[in-house]
Formats: sequence, structure tokens, C-alpha cells
Amino acid sequence: MTLSELAGVIRSLIIYRARPGRARRMMDFYAGFVHPGALCLDVGAHVGDRLAAFRGLGARVVAVEPQPHLARLLRRFHGSDPDVTILEVALGSAPGEAELRINRRNPTLSSLSPAWLGTVAASPRFPGERWDRIVRVPLVTLDTLIAEYGVPAFAKIDVEGFEQEVLAGLSHPLPALSFEVLPETAEAAVACVWRVAALGPYRFNISPGESFAWGLRDWVGPTEMADWLRRMGQGMEAGEKGGDVYARLDKGGPDQAARRI
Repeated sequence: MTLSELAGVIRSLIIYRARPGRARRMMDFYAGFVHPGALCLDVGAHVGDRLAAFRGLGARVVAVEPQPHLARLLRRFHGSDPDVTILEVALGSAPGEAELRINRRNPTLSSLSPAWLGTVAASPRFPGERWDRIVRVPLVTLDTLIAEYGVPAFAKIDVEGFEQEVLAGLSHPLPALSFEVLPETAEAAVACVWRVAALGPYRFNISPGESFAWGLRDWVGPTEMADWLRRMGQGMEAGEKGGDVYARLDKGGPDQAARRI
């Protein structure tokens, strides 16, 4: 690990794994989706904060992290745990390979999406960010993981602009999932909402930032969620920071008409 990679990892560990009370808030939040013995997918595991929360709730975890130095860190933290599988791959719409651009100083911004990188680099919220390493990584699909490891109770997807491609590799509904959204890329998140809605009768909510609290009082349909995301994108200058969109199957409600992608 280079000095810049080490500095980036230490920064991420302080932000995501060292803040008092954060782990407890995560576990309380995810307890609504995860139960002991359930399977969770942590797609874009980073330094493993969600992975640790899922394990704290008694779940089995398949963690996906393509950044080589972060995958090594995850193996150091969790490699001896028989209920954790760490895969040094990325997910996409089809098997293959892709170029991963790594931000060694701020690895949470590493991405497979050139369009996302261009948008973020131009945003005043991310001044001076540099993507200074490129590696080729293998791509597999969500369907492939599910065929090998089983249907997860919950899948967290945080892949810096590659969420649409990840969801394109999923052909069956999951009980619940989440994906990241930034105000700069709200329209991409809208496309993700409609992709998820095409799989089944989902309801949606959002957790702003790293709050681990619900941003909407009630779970809403895809149209309402898409409208909310567009308003979030328009309010970027008012301090919107994004967060994570959550989707859960509404098994008891009427089917919702889903627009084709």
C-alpha cells in the first residue's frame, strides 16, 4: 500500500468506523431489513462499516470491493470470519472487465463510471479531487452472485455512479435494497428507481447523508420517489448532500405500473 493509499484508508476508517455511536445507529437502522442468519450483499464495501453492522445483526455477508488495497483491508478485518465472503470484483450489467479509476486520497470516490467522474470533478462540492490510479477489474452480475450464494434479504449498492449497471445485472426482485444518490446525479438515481420498480411492486424511501434516519414520513411509489429526487437535484445549492434510496417489496399492496427503462 502506498503512502497516499494509506492516508486515504486512515481517513475513511476515521470517518466510517471510528465515530462514537455510529455503529450502533447503523445496526438499529438496518435491523428493519436484516435478521440473524439472513444473507446481505455489501456491494462497494469500502472499509466495511456496513459489513460490520450486518454481522452485528447476525447476518451472513457477501462483500464486493474491487479496490485492491481495500479488499486487502477487508480480508485483514473479516477474512477469518466464516460468515463473510470477500470478493475482489466489481458488479455490472454483464460479465467482463472494466477500468476502475481510484482516488487514492479519498477512496470512497473511486469509480467505474467516466460520466460520474466528470460530473463530480466539476462539482464545487468536490474541489481538487484526483483519480490517480487505474486498474482493470473483473465484472460479474448480481444474478451471478445470487445464483452462487442465494437470494439476499438486503443488498446495499454504493458504487459511485455505476448503480444503473449493477441493477441492470439483476433480473428478479429482492426483498429490499439500497443505492446511493448525489444531487449532482439525481437523474441517474431516477433511472435506478424505475429499474427497481420494473422488477416488482416496490415502495421507496431515502436516508439523507449518513443520518441512518428516514427522510420521508411514508414509503412512496416510484413516481413520487422520482419526483422527490428531481427536486433534490434542483436544490443542490440549498445544501442538499444526497444519501441512499431504499426500496422494499410491497407484497401486500397492489401492483404498481412500472415504466420500461
